[in-house]
Amino acid sequence: MEHTQSRDACWHSRHHSKMAVCIAVIAKENYPLYIRSVPVQNELKFHYTVHTSLDVVEEKISAVGKAMADQRELYLGLLYPTEDYKVYGYVTNSKVKFVIVVDSSNTSLRDNEIRSMFRKLHNSFTDVMCNPFYNPGDTIQSKAFDSMVSAMMVQAS
Repeated sequence: MEHTQSRDACWHSRHHSKMAVCIAVIAKENYPLYIRSVPVQNELKFHYTVHTSLDVVEEKISAVGKAMADQRELYLGLLYPTEDYKVYGYVTNSKVKFVIVVDSSNTSLRDNEIRSMFRKLHNSFTDVMCNPFYNPGDTIQSKAFDSMVSAMMVQAS
């Protein structure tokens, strides 16, 4: 039993932060500020997946409504599963939306790990917003943001 646990812990530590197949940041007005996917040839499919998830995000926000209006962050959890992917959502207090798509085969992924990914994403996004050379509403082209996202992506083999 212990051997299995240590093997799982070892596997988990190697794969812990390399989980997402697509990460997107969507502006308040629902256009993409940033979208990255692996493998690159699936990019169009992920654009569609992210775009489709926005309807679910809006539904969840309005369903939660006033009760959450005074909270600083809003983790929306699983927006919807498809046969191949699970789509998770998060909304900032300024109505910017983060979408993370993970492979459905990744069953070891815990909800708190998804939350942690969104927290990292939000913190890095805040750093981008605080940059005096960033023009709010422009696409995100920060190398620091990009490398933080890369660390969360599944490594293309």
